[in-house]
Amino acid sequence: MKTTKIWANFGVEDLARTTKFYSELGFKPNGTNDELTSFTFGEDNFIIHFFTKERFKWAVNDEMADLKLGNEIIFSLSAESVDEVHQWLLAVKNAGGTIFAEPQSIEKGYFFGFSDPDGHKFNVLYWPK
Repeated sequence: MKTTKIWANFGVEDLARTTKFYSELGFKPNGTNDELTSFTFGEDNFIIHFFTKERFKWAVNDEMADLKLGNEIIFSLSAESVDEVHQWLLAVKNAGGTIFAEPQSIEKGYFFGFSDPDGHKFNVLYWPK
């Protein structure tokens, strides 16, 4: 067997709020309807679908993670410089995201962590080559 594509699916409370948040961060819309909003991330156009929680529950047999208690997954978004990490930080704050890890050095890299309005976690990471 061969997998030709991978994407992510999340449950969200409010599609309009999610659409606004990721649009303000500059991600490319990949479609929307009454049950989902979708965006592409990165040069490889990784797709993340954000479904209404009601629609998403069928895929996880009604067992959704409580994001206030833990993480389901964390995605890393690459940055090309420390300055770009700070640009992302301002954009996330302006879009209404929550910063859970302030900008900081780690080994030879630099990052900060944020969650979207539903609690899905991301970090923005600069790692010099």
